[in-house]
Amino acid sequence: MTYEKRMPISFKFDQKPHVLIVQSSYYDDVSDLLQQGALKVLNEAEVTHEVIDVPGTLEIPAAIIYAVKSLDFDPVRRRFDGHIALGCVLKGETDHDKIVAYESARALQEIALRYALAVGNGILTCNTREQALQRAQPDGLDRGGAAAEACLRMIELKHLFRLSPKRRWTAP
Repeated sequence: MTYEKRMPISFKFDQKPHVLIVQSSYYDDVSDLLQQGALKVLNEAEVTHEVIDVPGTLEIPAAIIYAVKSLDFDPVRRRFDGHIALGCVLKGETDHDKIVAYESARALQEIALRYALAVGNGILTCNTREQALQRAQPDGLDRGGAAAEACLRMIELKHLFRLSPKRRWTAP
C-alpha cells in the first residue's frame, strides 16, 4: 500500500520552541516508529526537544502535568512550549483497550484546555499490531509526524494569541 507524501510544512516562531515528547514504552516498536516521525518534523523545524518514556498510554497525561507543575518547584527549569503524546492501544479480548484509549484522549484534551497547552496527540488506537505499524511508519501514514505538526501549529496559535509566557530560564 502506498501513501501520498505530505508537503513539508513551514512554521514561524519568534524563538524556537522547546517540546516534550512523552511516549509509552508498552508497544515499544510502534512508539519508536512514531518517535522517528515526530523527530523528523521537529528537526526540520529546528525545534529543540526532550523525550521521556512512560509505562503505558494512561501515564502520558500525568507525565505532561508533572512537567507543567515542575515549574512551580523549579522556576529556572526550561519551560516546554508544546507536548507530543506517542503511544499505541490495541484491541484486546476485553473492553480494557476502550477504557485506555478513551481516558488517555480525554485526559490529553482536558489538560490542553485547562492549562492552555499545545498538545499533539499521536496515540494510535488500532485493531491489530499490523495496523499500528502501518500508521506509525514515517514513510507511511506517519501519525508521529502528524502529531508533531499539530503540536507546532498549536504553538504558533498560542503565540498569535500571546498565550506564551516569557521564557523563565537564562541558559539552554
